Amino acid sequence: MRFSSLEKFAMKVTRFVGTIGFFFILSFWTLGWFLWNVYGPTSYRFDPSPAFVIWLFISNVLQLTLLPLIMVGQNLEGKFAEKRAQADYDINKRSEYEIEVVITHLENQNKTLSKILEKVEGK
Repeated sequence: MRFSSLEKFAMKVTRFVGTIGFFFILSFWTLGWFLWNVYGPTSYRFDPSPAFVIWLFISNVLQLTLLPLIMVGQNLEGKFAEKRAQADYDINKRSEYEIEVVITHLENQNKTLSKILEKVEGK
């Protein structure tokens, strides 16, 4: 299955956002933002508490950007999983047929050996 460059990008984002590393990045960023704007030097605070308006805006933009990318990535991964499942099913069906052929062959061989044994013992 071939993916376009945008689809590959969406899948990479989906995989990265689903990691504990991304969780820690967001946690440290949020904690640092809050600590700086509550305890930092007053003249250097850029998003004073208790509003944190800039933080809310950036967080919402991040969510609105990542949500569709994650959904696209999950849809692509689902399609890929369906194709892989279909391939596994096809292989299993072929294997089942081959096993049936081998069993039939062994049964025929067993009958032939029984006939030969009867002839040998009959003499």
